[in-house]
Amino acid sequence: METRKLPNLSGREICKALYKDGFQMVSQTGSHIKLKKHKKEGVVLTVIVPNHDSIRKGLLKAIIKQSGNDKHSFLKLL
Repeated sequence: METRKLPNLSGREICKALYKDGFQMVSQTGSHIKLKKHKKEGVVLTVIVPNHDSIRKGLLKAIIKQSGNDKHSFLKLL
């Protein structure tokens, strides 16, 4: 199995991928965008994405984890 590296993404590109996964923008405070996704049985996933030109790899991994995805499923959303 080929392992793809995480690309260098902006906050806007991350949000677009999460929108495809069912997340919706709830609010924005400064440069931070709050996204939520309602799952079954009352579970709500909340992710904060900084609207910056470049997001570091560690933060991107944390955002992917908070969104309930793994690296491979997130890369398919791009």
